Amino acid sequence: MHYIEEIREGARVNEIYLCKQKQTLKTKAGKPYDSVILQDKTGTLDAKIWEPGSAGIEDFDAMDYVSVMGDVTNFQGTLQLSIKRLRKAGEGEYEPKDYIPMTDQDVDVMYGELQNYVRALTNPYLKQLAAGCFLEDAEFEKRFKFHSAAKSVHHGFAGGLLEHTLGVAKLCDFYAGTYPLLNRDLLMVAALFHDVGKLDELSQFPANDYTDEGQLLGHIAMGMEFIGEKCRQIDGFPKKLENELKHCILAHHGELEYGSPKKPALPEAVALNFADNLDAKMETMKEIFAKVPKGNTDWLGFNRLFESNLRRSSVDE
Repeated sequence: MHYIEEIREGARVNEIYLCKQKQTLKTKAGKPYDSVILQDKTGTLDAKIWEPGSAGIEDFDAMDYVSVMGDVTNFQGTLQLSIKRLRKAGEGEYEPKDYIPMTDQDVDVMYGELQNYVRALTNPYLKQLAAGCFLEDAEFEKRFKFHSAAKSVHHGFAGGLLEHTLGVAKLCDFYAGTYPLLNRDLLMVAALFHDVGKLDELSQFPANDYTDEGQLLGHIAMGMEFIGEKCRQIDGFPKKLENELKHCILAHHGELEYGSPKKPALPEAVALNFADNLDAKMETMKEIFAKVPKGNTDWLGFNRLFESNLRRSSVDE
């Protein structure tokens, strides 16, 4: 299979991909064309059908697997496929696992590490809350293992939510051991659940898109509602502790302009914000540099996410 990450300018492509998105637009001259996003497990590719009604272009919709033939060009610094022929692929012509981006880590090992953090909790209420999901709920485990943490930007692959949550938990575990001010159990449970709202904010693969509920509420509010519902199911769960945990969820993006309804007001909320931000940014850089040949230390140009010109470290040569 000719994976998207291997495609270069000037190539002739003749392959099956998942049509992630399809839009019918018009050129400046008013001529209709189809704008398509193709996907496999290595990434996405922008594609255009400039003659939608021409011979060789069959009917298709978003989320169809399509066999395409076309030429790759460079448009404003981004690779773009000009599709000449397209048909819907039939079952048996493709393996769905080739089209879903997946974590390169072992999901069972990662989930086991999260479970060990739960077993180490000492507060009876927080432990019952976390154990009810991560140790005792098989359906929750199945969803959590294979969900993404984002539509794009960072950890936008199956297993991404698990990988990101574990990364944040490891950082919080370090913070708790370094700064005695922090309540370890509160911080660790906040880390475990900080992005739990993404289970319902984003649909499962291959769509991995925002749900209607996700568009209206967002994962922070949905995560707080999830925590509130679970706390109400535990007899005697202290209201003050519940509110402190909810605050950590609400404030974990750190700033109002980044989507947090509240700015961090507890030490644990501050620590969670830094852990979440660090893990997200390191993964983002990992994904950026994965597209750059190893040993290439040329400057990559301005990156809007980091608001800086980026390059790989020379020691990585």
